[in-house]
Amino acid sequence: MAPKRKDPVYVLGVGMTKFIKPRGKVDYTELGFEAGIKAMLDAQVNYDDMDMGVACYCYGDSTCGQRVFYQFGTTSIPIWNVNNNCSTGSTGLYLGRQMIAGGQADAVLVVGFEKMFPGSLQSFFNDRANPTGTFGEMMKATRGVTNAPGAPQMFGNAGREYMEKYGAKMEDFAEIARVNHEHSKRNPYSQFQDEYTLEQVMKSTLIHEPITKLQCCPTSDGGAAAVLVSQTFLDARPHLKEQAVLIAGQALKTDDTSVFSRSAIDLMGYGMNQDAAKTALAEAGVSINEIKVVELHDCFSANEMIVIDALGLSEKGKAHELVRNGDITYGGKVVINPSGGLISKGHPLGATGIAQCAELVWHLRGWANNRLVKDTRAALQHNLGLGGAVVVAVYKRADGKTNAPVSSEEVGKRNGLGYNPAVEAKGFTRSQVDRVRSKRARSEWALQDTEKKVEARF
Repeated sequence: MAPKRKDPVYVLGVGMTKFIKPRGKVDYTELGFEAGIKAMLDAQVNYDDMDMGVACYCYGDSTCGQRVFYQFGTTSIPIWNVNNNCSTGSTGLYLGRQMIAGGQADAVLVVGFEKMFPGSLQSFFNDRANPTGTFGEMMKATRGVTNAPGAPQMFGNAGREYMEKYGAKMEDFAEIARVNHEHSKRNPYSQFQDEYTLEQVMKSTLIHEPITKLQCCPTSDGGAAAVLVSQTFLDARPHLKEQAVLIAGQALKTDDTSVFSRSAIDLMGYGMNQDAAKTALAEAGVSINEIKVVELHDCFSANEMIVIDALGLSEKGKAHELVRNGDITYGGKVVINPSGGLISKGHPLGATGIAQCAELVWHLRGWANNRLVKDTRAALQHNLGLGGAVVVAVYKRADGKTNAPVSSEEVGKRNGLGYNPAVEAKGFTRSQVDRVRSKRARSEWALQDTEKKVEARF
């Protein structure tokens, strides 16, 4: 058994871009740059303070991470390039935490970015075995294959099995999407901010029963970043302790023996979801019933349904009852995806897990004051990648208190930006960029014209 961590790790700063439709107009260099600059501004640090960097992306050539990070500075630090399917961003957070907790670093910058192609996910390496090929073969052997894209077929089949076993209805899956779309109205970074009725969700194009188009996450371009620090680093900056958020528990798990049990639910990682949640909650010393806000990997409404069950947010087989009772939104038992989730916020693969982290950090600080889940002491993040890997993390305030709303005016004073990044998606000035780029090893050649392109968007 691996030794238990002893050293605490904190999220000191977060930042993200607005998630947008993939139209090829914004390059990954710009997305990573914007997110990283914002995270360092939020943490009130300089790139020279960073001991390591972690770059998270699925679509891109090797060392895209260096291409992004060199814009901050060429300081010779180790830069890790991470690809773990849709859980890539949270895998980067996990790696950064491991480095700090193991005493190899005091500060790590984790940046996730993705420049995607329109339409459903596709493979670019057709001359070798597909990593999820065995999953597709199991689906073919158990449920058959339709003309729908592979991912909604797999997750839709899990939804069908949930209906068959436990009595969930088409309306229950549609309600999940309706709630997430409604939540996204208050998130300035969401790709979509439109509200829909339950009927509109159900009557949108059927992709693979029970999933309709408005129950599917869109492909997206976007970036997100986080600055992780040690206790020593934080103690040297006592004025920042109020905004630091503790990663109280975290687990990265891969599939167990249940994955090929011939169950459509198990095939979508039910076993590893359950294991990761138990491990992270145990490390954090938190019961699932103490969790008041969750960012959950709702790539499709059907996945949110089965994951509610796997995480223990409902009794087994009763996730649909939680949905029916209004217990996944404000005024209910737990608020799931106050950001709008992947379904409405968007899903740029490498950035998704870090964006989930940012949302929960803003809640625990009390900064997400237009969508705040008040009196929250602990928040949970779930980020899934087929093939497979899942990361579950539990976050707490560094001071152990519950959150309380902080006015945007006060936030602007504290962070020196003049605005609240949780409720306004703004850019930055040249002087602010200069503040966080390396003072001792910066290269204008590495930056090229990225800064001008980012400025032009605001």
